[in-house]
Amino acid sequence: MQSSTNITTLFLDIGEVLLTNGWGHESRQLAAEKFHLDYTDFNTRHAIAFATYEIGKLTVDEYLDIAVFNKPRDFSKDEFRQFMFTQSKPYPEMIELMKMLKKQYGLKIIAVSNEARELNTYRIDEFGLADFIDFFVSSTYVHIRKPDKNIFKLALDMAYVKPDEVLYIDDTGVFITIAKSMGINGIWHVNYETTCKKLQSLGFKTTL
Repeated sequence: MQSSTNITTLFLDIGEVLLTNGWGHESRQLAAEKFHLDYTDFNTRHAIAFATYEIGKLTVDEYLDIAVFNKPRDFSKDEFRQFMFTQSKPYPEMIELMKMLKKQYGLKIIAVSNEARELNTYRIDEFGLADFIDFFVSSTYVHIRKPDKNIFKLALDMAYVKPDEVLYIDDTGVFITIAKSMGINGIWHVNYETTCKKLQSLGFKTTL
């Protein structure tokens, strides 16, 4: 099926579009409560380490050494790591919508996302993201993270598409603004319903 646009490719964020954030502030607050951490100290240490972890320059164990295990704890890294991973939950309607669009319109789908390696691997496997996403331009793999324009340039090169052939969906408005400055079409994702309406305005049917 053809849409009424020349869009051939979707760039998708993962956190807060297809899944919940991998390790957002709400999850960290829950971790502080569960493991009896000083949240202010934990969050400060997290802020120091996480960007480096997200671009693949720290392992999860090295991140945890900085953020949590800076002193002896009465729980293990394995326990804490498992808690981190299980914070991820799917948005089934969005996942099914992307699968349908891919099938109906033959779209290429590329994830362009700031994701840390171990969390990214868990999320891809646990929620079957590779079943409909063609490849992953994740910050941990390419060592660049949004808002750096180079992550979008790399995704365009890897997908072998022109900017005006791409529709980018992200829940962070500033990233949409940056992509649009490069000629990439964008939808600022707020929720399933508003994204469906925006897709419809671009000529895509969002129901079978």
